[in-house]
Amino acid sequence: MQMAAAAQMSRWSMGKAGNAIKSHISGPCGRRLVVLMWIILSSSLCLMVDGQMKIPPETVQQWAVSFGKEMAALSTRYSGAKLLQKKYKDVEGVVKIEEVNGEELVKKFAEEMEEMLGRKMKSVKRLAEAAEDADLDHEYNETLEFDYYNSLLINKVDEDGNPVPLGGEFPLEQNEHFNKLPVNTQQSNIQVPTNVYNQHTDILNGVYMSEALNDIFIENFQKDPTLTWQYFGSSTGFFRLYPGIQWTPDENGVVTFDCRNRNWYIQAATSPKDVIIVVDVSGSMKGLRMTIAKHTINTILDTLGENDFVNIIAYSDYVRYVEPCFKGILVQADLDNREHFKHLVDELHVKGEGKVKNAMKESFRILNEAAALGQGSLCNQAIMLITDGAMEDFKDVFEEFNWPERRVRVFTYLIGRELTFAENVKWIACNNKGYYTHVSTLADVQENVMEYLHVLSRPMVINHDHDIIWTEAYMDSVMFNTQAQSLLLMTSVAMPVFSKKEETLSHGILLGVVGTDVALRELMRLAPRYKLGIHGYAFLITNNGYILSHPELRPLYKEGKKLKPKPNYNSVDLSEVEWEDTEEKLRSVMVKGETGTMSLDVRSSVDKGTRVIFLKNDYFYTVINETPFSLGIVLSRGYGQYIFTGNVSVEEGLHDLLTPDLTIADEWTYCEIDIDPAHRKLNQLQAIVKYLTGKDPNLQCDAQLLQQTLFDTVVTAPMEAYWTALMLNASSMDDGIETAFLGTRSGLLRFLKYAGIEKRVGKSFLTSTDKENMFTLDHFPVWYRRAAEHPAGQFLYYMPRQDTRDTFKDYEADYSGTLSSDEVKQQSKKGQRKQRDDDEEEVVEEEAGRILIASTAVTVTVGKKTAIAGAVGVQMSLEVLESRFWAIAAQPNDTDCSTVEGLCPLRCDRFDIECYVIDNNGFVLISKQRSDAGRFFGETDGSVMTTLIRMGMFKRVSLFDYQAMCKTSSHSVSGARPLLSPLYALASTFKWFLSNFLLFLLEFNICSLWHMDSFGEAKPSVSGSYVHKKRGNMLQPCDTEYPSFVYEPSVKETNSIIKCGRCQKMFVVQQVPESNLLMLVVQGDCDCSRQYPPITLEPMEVKYNASVKCDRMRSQKIRRRPESCHSYHPQENADDCGGTYFIRLSSCLLFICISFTALVS
Repeated sequence: MQMAAAAQMSRWSMGKAGNAIKSHISGPCGRRLVVLMWIILSSSLCLMVDGQMKIPPETVQQWAVSFGKEMAALSTRYSGAKLLQKKYKDVEGVVKIEEVNGEELVKKFAEEMEEMLGRKMKSVKRLAEAAEDADLDHEYNETLEFDYYNSLLINKVDEDGNPVPLGGEFPLEQNEHFNKLPVNTQQSNIQVPTNVYNQHTDILNGVYMSEALNDIFIENFQKDPTLTWQYFGSSTGFFRLYPGIQWTPDENGVVTFDCRNRNWYIQAATSPKDVIIVVDVSGSMKGLRMTIAKHTINTILDTLGENDFVNIIAYSDYVRYVEPCFKGILVQADLDNREHFKHLVDELHVKGEGKVKNAMKESFRILNEAAALGQGSLCNQAIMLITDGAMEDFKDVFEEFNWPERRVRVFTYLIGRELTFAENVKWIACNNKGYYTHVSTLADVQENVMEYLHVLSRPMVINHDHDIIWTEAYMDSVMFNTQAQSLLLMTSVAMPVFSKKEETLSHGILLGVVGTDVALRELMRLAPRYKLGIHGYAFLITNNGYILSHPELRPLYKEGKKLKPKPNYNSVDLSEVEWEDTEEKLRSVMVKGETGTMSLDVRSSVDKGTRVIFLKNDYFYTVINETPFSLGIVLSRGYGQYIFTGNVSVEEGLHDLLTPDLTIADEWTYCEIDIDPAHRKLNQLQAIVKYLTGKDPNLQCDAQLLQQTLFDTVVTAPMEAYWTALMLNASSMDDGIETAFLGTRSGLLRFLKYAGIEKRVGKSFLTSTDKENMFTLDHFPVWYRRAAEHPAGQFLYYMPRQDTRDTFKDYEADYSGTLSSDEVKQQSKKGQRKQRDDDEEEVVEEEAGRILIASTAVTVTVGKKTAIAGAVGVQMSLEVLESRFWAIAAQPNDTDCSTVEGLCPLRCDRFDIECYVIDNNGFVLISKQRSDAGRFFGETDGSVMTTLIRMGMFKRVSLFDYQAMCKTSSHSVSGARPLLSPLYALASTFKWFLSNFLLFLLEFNICSLWHMDSFGEAKPSVSGSYVHKKRGNMLQPCDTEYPSFVYEPSVKETNSIIKCGRCQKMFVVQQVPESNLLMLVVQGDCDCSRQYPPITLEPMEVKYNASVKCDRMRSQKIRRRPESCHSYHPQENADDCGGTYFIRLSSCLLFICISFTALVS
């Protein structure tokens, strides 16, 4: 209309101009001039009209109608959708539709989880009792000689073919239950870290004593076959693991795993604690002393967990907080904060004179205020003083703040070899119920830091309070070096083991910790997907509000080809996943352990985060008793509210179940195949058949799920014959139609490959690697979920996304909360494939991505209730769509154009016309440029997309990702420096060599080579945790906002003109009937890119200014504290507060140190 009006205005203007000319010019000459001007103006008019191209909307509408009919007919024919809908319609009289009761469901799930976790706790209790009884009966033997199975040395021989010491034959067999690892289920074995002498008297006595646990391990596994790893971590450093395995060292041949560093050990050994770390940064702490101090701080941080609170103060002439934002408060020692502190500690520099008095006052003030305000752990409180000496008179500080109650323990770490101030530093610890240690080398740090845990455990040990603890979610990449095992999310249940001997009661001796692991994937099987509906799910959180399991948890990212845990993978808060809960009401009630329900309107993303669907979700939640966990389930309003049941005979169902086109969701639990070892090699379908045929009546199966599966099997059985008949009639088959498929709410999947694999573009579609399009433990297939939100009977068309959002495609791993070991192996193998030729790879990837999926929902209606029975569809190559579109979108030359206003005949193959087919999220399916397929239309033509958004045909929706990983450039330091003389350069090189050699001698305590008794007790060297790599383009956790676009279906058609400087662009948009597609015809000879930049889906990092960032870091979210606290016992022996560790340094080494001190400094 705007174009027609413009043309009328041009004609009116010409008429007025002609009259003006005629009135002012006369005569023959004038008439010739008029004719000449008329010709010029007419030519201008033609040019103007050509510039304002008129695309007839009615022609585009005809194309859209024809295209829609053809695609609907094609999709209906090859999918068999009408037949399937008819089959479900025929059985509506015999089915029942019931509304799902979310409150009953969440309580039932919680009870089953409580029962499962309760069995694990009973197993751990049996282990603790057995270990304590064994210690009570054991007499320490200084001369004990005992051979045991060392997991690093088993099945190894020396040069003569004889078993190495502590080795020997140790049978191993692959076991399905233990992720196909070779294990020995009849015997445990022992792991000892490289830094611990494996034949030390303490180790031998502990291993000998703990042999009694072998029978309990086996007995526990027989009573509860779902148990996984059971273990005893000794306070002396050895680790007894059942079943026994072959331990593999790291690439350097070192075993860094130390059970005493594991979170389950630390949490079980101590109660929650508030810790202030006070570090001396005066001038005397320079060089190696500062390096040791930093490592000590990081090691202390590694002993803290999410139930602990911490802050770090540095002092010299004045007191300063390492993180100024944390001034005066305690912050939760979660993974985020611990890593943040480590980064800041790495930047500490020494300067000035050390004055500890004010630092101690500030520390007491923080702890006292926290206790008064009910903040922090409200349990143990401790100050960790790290210094090379204390010269001040500080007695009055303790008199004022800590005596006589001595509520705050003070632990002191004397750094360096200088012992001048040892008595002062030790006095501080011994007079404040703490412990003093002397840390002279980096190798001393680990053992000395661990001493404070034993001191804090004394009240609990003396009281014999066996508190059971549950850890947060974690992956143990240190214990297991296989990717399949190390990337499994798990939680551990653990319990401390105490000495019950009367003579050592006041010392509160902790023998170690026993525990077992629970794979979170197995726990979530107790909340079956089929009971939660298409968009429903279950999730678990801890008492601190952190996610244990959630379908939207993405704990991995890719570094190159390797999958790695994100730095903050186990401290993702519920509010960061359920981010629509802006007031955190859901989080608050769940953290408090309440039971109830609430509703939220949510924007949920599908298809790898590129598309958005709008849901009304009902949340049901309750606590899991005897644990710190809370369970939530989500049911979506509408189809998610109902479940339907129907009955068929077992014989009829079994007959149809054994057809070759049928599979079921192997990640779902139709039958328990992990209880009886004989069942572990079965898949779910094999187990169902054995159970239904009576060949194995001992199988435990889900009767309701089997009933639904058999019913769906019978109803969908005719589809196989229908699809097969089409395939056999080869003459009538259309090229490019590749796969017909259907899925039902019971996890049943039928599909038929119309084309051989050599002809298929979508080779991976519906294969085991195609998790997005399969039923998994976490979600229904994408084509099922999207079809459910589209009117039943209408086909939804889309190109599946090949990558995640573009910014993340290189390093954001697709991971839905809990990967199975097989899934991780598949991803690992994928990453290890050899790189193909770049050009060939691009072609292969482009062709593999050019597939189209069409799906529609199938429903069952009883009375006024409608439930979705399943979804059916067809997968085809994109060429099928393209060939039909280009044939329709071209009017023949003999078209009758008499009634058409505008371009006629209209053809999409004109050079000045661009034609597109896009879906309801704005993604291009068809374009002249093949590379546009799969791209967002806003990237192709920003001017038209911008106009469609302004006109309301598309709506922009903001989504947020609080688990993103962003690239960040590390701080750069100028490498420029003045030119140096060759002599100076040579001296610098010599100095570097000597200083590093000296540090090597000091770090590894070379005196131990002269004293072999000390060598046997070597301490661990530096752990990798304190080293912060600095390199460009590092990845770090961040928050991002990214857009998604949704078509407004009430707007069926529109057209407009876009003014772009010297030209104008016309376009026409028309909805394709009975689909989610839109057809666009755009004037192609007007470039608007300067005025309208592309619209992309690129995520934008959410930047916080310093004030907001500080407020976020300081904020204390609601949390539920552990119920027990053991911070004091009157019988505690406070005189056991550490001693001086003297090192006999060789005179040779001492001479080297003195000789090169000046040069090094």
